[in-house]
Amino acid sequence: MLSKIAQRSMYRPINRFQSIQYRAFSQGKDIRFGADARQAILVGVNKIADAVEVTLGPKGRNVAIEVSYGPPKITKDGVTVAKNIEFGDKYENLGAQLVRHVASKTNDVAGDGTTTATVLARAIFMEGCKSVAAGMNPMDVKRGIDKAVTTVTSHIKSIAEPVETKDAIFKVATISANGDKSLGGLIADAFEKVGNEGVISVQDGKSFEDQLEVVEGMKFDRGYISPFFITDNKKQVVEYENPVILFSEKKISSGTALVPLIEQCHNASRPLIIIAEDIDGEALSTLLLNRLRLNLRICAVKAPGFGDNRKNNLRDMAILTGGQVVSEDLGHKIEEVQLGDLGRCGKITITKDDTIVLNGMGAKDDIAERIDNIRGQISATDSTYEKEKLEERLGKLAGGVAVIRVGGSSEVEVNEKKDRMNDSLNATKAAVADGIVPGGGVALLYATRVLDDTDAMNLDNDDQRVGVNIVKKAMGVPATAIINNSGKEGAVYCGKMLESATADSRYGYDAATDSWADLHDLGVVDPAKVVVTALIDSASVAGLMTTTEAVITDFPKKDGMGGPPQMDMGGPGGGF
Repeated sequence: MLSKIAQRSMYRPINRFQSIQYRAFSQGKDIRFGADARQAILVGVNKIADAVEVTLGPKGRNVAIEVSYGPPKITKDGVTVAKNIEFGDKYENLGAQLVRHVASKTNDVAGDGTTTATVLARAIFMEGCKSVAAGMNPMDVKRGIDKAVTTVTSHIKSIAEPVETKDAIFKVATISANGDKSLGGLIADAFEKVGNEGVISVQDGKSFEDQLEVVEGMKFDRGYISPFFITDNKKQVVEYENPVILFSEKKISSGTALVPLIEQCHNASRPLIIIAEDIDGEALSTLLLNRLRLNLRICAVKAPGFGDNRKNNLRDMAILTGGQVVSEDLGHKIEEVQLGDLGRCGKITITKDDTIVLNGMGAKDDIAERIDNIRGQISATDSTYEKEKLEERLGKLAGGVAVIRVGGSSEVEVNEKKDRMNDSLNATKAAVADGIVPGGGVALLYATRVLDDTDAMNLDNDDQRVGVNIVKKAMGVPATAIINNSGKEGAVYCGKMLESATADSRYGYDAATDSWADLHDLGVVDPAKVVVTALIDSASVAGLMTTTEAVITDFPKKDGMGGPPQMDMGGPGGGF
């Protein structure tokens, strides 16, 4: 009898272990309702907004961020600060994540204005919480917010002035680079040289000074396959004048297939450049043999990109040079290629890493059609990655490529300048696309005038009017914060600006120079797209937070409950 009881008891620790383990990984949910929930979220929103707000304006400060490797990151970029903030408290973190989403969305669409969007979101949500606590209907409050945002965005778009001159681009770039005229000048020079359709990128420099490099023609990041193709040993480059170019979608391995084409090019005294997915085996041996023994002018280069992107790049190059892409899908064979099927250009320069095609001889109508086709794809796609690749292809066909190399005496300084440079570059692109409005938060401040006449907005009830007033009050916050960061009393200065201002006024206070003037003349301007995007994104998320009535989070894990529990194996006075 005793042995049966002992046998049954041996199974009890296993069942107990399983139930303890189940409880350890199922901590349950914590739910808060109403004002308590909104207040908990607001604490996190306030913390992240306070951290981001200090960077706003020409006299805004930097934020130092600890990173897991290397030195701390020092930046004045609002979205970078927001992305690095996370709280231990679940409710505070929920609020912070929502504000991070506002900053990231604004950055993705407009490329700048993330700090403005963050402080706007906080201001709208804070006033929304007060209104709902006072008994207003949150859904009607949100409808009023949405109607106010629609009215203001239409007004801002209507007063935007186009950016067409180098001086206007310089002003936008300088103000977005925190008043750094040297960075603004580099961006203005880059736009002048490559045009509005050109590609401008920001990279680390190798010196103390900032530098601008402009590449005319089409450049791609693939070099010669073998150094035996080099024509200038001193420079380690391949250079040919008036070459013909073969484009192939597939790998070329057969040397026999290339022989007829090599003979045609030799008889015509034209250098032959082969750009294909790859050239190896017998084909590469044939090319090198003709290059080294017969001194024929030949070079092989791998095609840039991967998959469909590689095919598109090859077709772009073929159209630019007036050639055709050899494609097995269309029944083409390399043995049957004639000189008339090859692309032509004025000059080609090939290094170990890059290839530059200058003065492509393609038909202008074909190039223009290809450019229009790419523009259509850019407007149709929602993918950021695809958009970047399409814009890169457009720049190579329509303009050129400019690289701004950011210099500095330390990695921390270079990274800080790169953040400002990228913000400035994105803001300038937005200004060129949609025009500019008065800066320093003044455009939003003066746009409150269009919300004075609530009768014209077709509001249904008083709760919607409260929503309009929430937006109206929030729109003065960016200008107030900019002036506060410059050491002045923001509320007083904003009140003074509103005394005699109309909705489309340009006269206001410049925090950088501590002066009153026409802000357009001073160069204190903002891209209309940045202002509109910041307002729309912030109002969208803040309005949703205002209508939140319940918040659900996981209970925090208790110490010691994270891993499998230890079983009691018995001891003195215990056991089975």
